[in-house]
Amino acid sequence: MRTIRHFFPEINAWMDEIRDPRFLPSIVYHKRFLVWWGLSLFLFKLGSRRQLDYELDAQNTRVLDNLNRLAGTQQKTRPVNKTLNYFLGRIGAQQVADLRTRLVRRLLRMRVLDAGRLQGHWVTATDGTGYLLFRQRHCPYCLERRYGEVTLYLHQVLEAKLLGPEGLVVSLGTVFIDQSDTADTPADADAERRKQDCELKAFNRLDAQLRTTFPQLSICYSGDSLFGCGRGLAMGNGPRRAFVYVLKPGRLPTLWQEFQTLLPLCAGQRRELVTSKGVRQVYRWVDNLSYTDSDKRPWSVTAIQCEETVDGQTTTWAWITNLKVNAETVISVATKGGRHRWHIENQGFNTQKNSGLNLEHAYSHRCWQAFYYLLQIAHLILQLVEKGNLLRQLAQELDKTPAQLFGSLKNIARRLLESFRFVRIQDEAYDPVAAAQIQIRLDSG
Repeated sequence: MRTIRHFFPEINAWMDEIRDPRFLPSIVYHKRFLVWWGLSLFLFKLGSRRQLDYELDAQNTRVLDNLNRLAGTQQKTRPVNKTLNYFLGRIGAQQVADLRTRLVRRLLRMRVLDAGRLQGHWVTATDGTGYLLFRQRHCPYCLERRYGEVTLYLHQVLEAKLLGPEGLVVSLGTVFIDQSDTADTPADADAERRKQDCELKAFNRLDAQLRTTFPQLSICYSGDSLFGCGRGLAMGNGPRRAFVYVLKPGRLPTLWQEFQTLLPLCAGQRRELVTSKGVRQVYRWVDNLSYTDSDKRPWSVTAIQCEETVDGQTTTWAWITNLKVNAETVISVATKGGRHRWHIENQGFNTQKNSGLNLEHAYSHRCWQAFYYLLQIAHLILQLVEKGNLLRQLAQELDKTPAQLFGSLKNIARRLLESFRFVRIQDEAYDPVAAAQIQIRLDSG
């Protein structure tokens, strides 16, 4: 609770600004209480909406007292999970997304994420992932995938996740990949308009969304080789934009061949490094490579190659970028802008799918997008708890590391749940004034 109050002292006031279309005389549960009720589903990693009725039962527990003080309410009973589903369906997903945006803006203003910047840009990994999968059509906007005689119906999502310090991954923007934008497309429209939605088509909408929600933010897109095309280069060359995309010979074969041909001629553009673990890295780059996309637009990029040798085995990576690359910057561009892109998969999607947040579970067939945004907010709060030095200090009091004390991220959520159920959390933990007086530093350990 202290972490929440420290980073987000105004979060309850922001919840108050949510427009609630419910019929006022019939309202039993305050909207702040219901938002926190929904966040609890993910903060405690309950796994399904139904578990709210069991794991957060108010009978013979401290749940209602703790939740009331967290939300600043005076509820006499706790709701059932269907009440939450009804509430989210009424307020809509966008208002939950707006709450997420306010939390991120607060962290940016606090300069919590500054250490993750690269040449003045916030490195933002962009990647898509599967979200929901059904064997029968879920809605008119499902994507279709055929595997032999089997047809699967999907909902996917394209995320922009800001890569902060110490492995912090912050959901910055979200676009759902479905058929909602082509549902009314005429039958005689061209193939591009009739094409199913995909990551590249969604990228345009994602960039437009970020320009609306964070108009002053300078972003460096970090993406896989899929974005190494005219559309990706156009997004990455816009105002307040840069890019670092994976370069593979199969994606841009002509550019790759030119890069490999010119590398031996640029012997001075080389930087070697031996890490503290004895890993040898060799960085080489070539400036001003030309590329013309399918729309005949000319582009100029810098290509970087990193050869890493571990125990005699060499692995090679390559990227293209429009950032400044020289002997002083090549390592940071390749590392922060290139290799750290994997955080969106490891600390981002993988954690959300496999650590108890249960990303691919259909928490609702009616307002699943709102639940998705609640999950992103809860994951942000959990990361601040897990990576904050308060947790390390607690472990040190017992002469242990957090990993030794809890064993896993899921176990941390379980301990939080047990505390919330059976311990009356001290009032000081809910006090934003007291929380503002402490320091919380992010710790990679």
